[in-house]
Amino acid sequence: MRMRQLGSDGPEISVIGYGAWEAGGMAWGPNPPDDETVAAMRAALDEGVNWIDTAEVYGGGRSEELVAEALRGRDALVFTKLAPEPAGSGFDPAGVRAGAEASLRRLDRDVIDLYQLHWPDRGVPVERTWEAMAGLVDEGLVRWIGVSNFSADLIERCEAVRHVDSLQPQFSMLHRDGRDDLLVHCEKAGTGVLAYGPLAYGLLTGRFDESTRFSDDDWRGGGHGMGAYDELFAPEPFRRNLAVVEGLRPIAAARDVTPAQLALAWVVHQRGVTAAIAGSRSSAHVRENAAAGDVILSSDELDAVEAVLEGA
Repeated sequence: MRMRQLGSDGPEISVIGYGAWEAGGMAWGPNPPDDETVAAMRAALDEGVNWIDTAEVYGGGRSEELVAEALRGRDALVFTKLAPEPAGSGFDPAGVRAGAEASLRRLDRDVIDLYQLHWPDRGVPVERTWEAMAGLVDEGLVRWIGVSNFSADLIERCEAVRHVDSLQPQFSMLHRDGRDDLLVHCEKAGTGVLAYGPLAYGLLTGRFDESTRFSDDDWRGGGHGMGAYDELFAPEPFRRNLAVVEGLRPIAAARDVTPAQLALAWVVHQRGVTAAIAGSRSSAHVRENAAAGDVILSSDELDAVEAVLEGA
């Protein structure tokens, strides 16, 4: 597995990480037994993935507990996230500390490797929150701090207080917002980028077609108010996105990789991106995703992908 430094001051991480969003129960269809999810995390580690990303709101904290179980006797970095109230512990100083301490308990660790703000909270000045986050680093409870779903302006406001080690934005072949500004801004600032949703929540795996129907407990069916539904899975975008996937299949086949591996490799080839977060509760899919970390795309292959994306 290829490795890269996370930003200017962060750790060396594998270019593919494991995302534990699905662990512990999220709106993603029926959950398999917890031991299958734990096995999938361990499969990722066996394939060279050296970090797992989770959050306090994933499964109401259950995701962090399953991460702890998966990592017993294993050596890996743990990245987790703090959410604003009412979903999470809150972004005031007391909430920042309480959230970190609760995550440490669930993760069964003495220190969080990367602690991130999950999404902006307009009700609390970001400088106040970031000062509290920096305080956790000073106390040794956290090694690095980052943000998720933040704009360049918010990142700059945090940077005035303490360096922002990472940004976690949604980014994939089907969601390229920020490629020409936000990601370049982060590169120049020494802020690492961890792309979430790099497989467009399964669309880029090539496993869906127009006959695909999602269960009522799967947000991709449109019943959970997820913003990504309108862009990716609503009827008309879904048809357009499936056409993009069909256009990518010959490129993947010529390279002898799966559509998912092509999609992941493309993400980590983009300027400013450090690594991609790819989660699955299937050990087989996890191994497939991890193998994408060793796929080096040529300039001709990248151009061919761009032609498909620009023609969509």
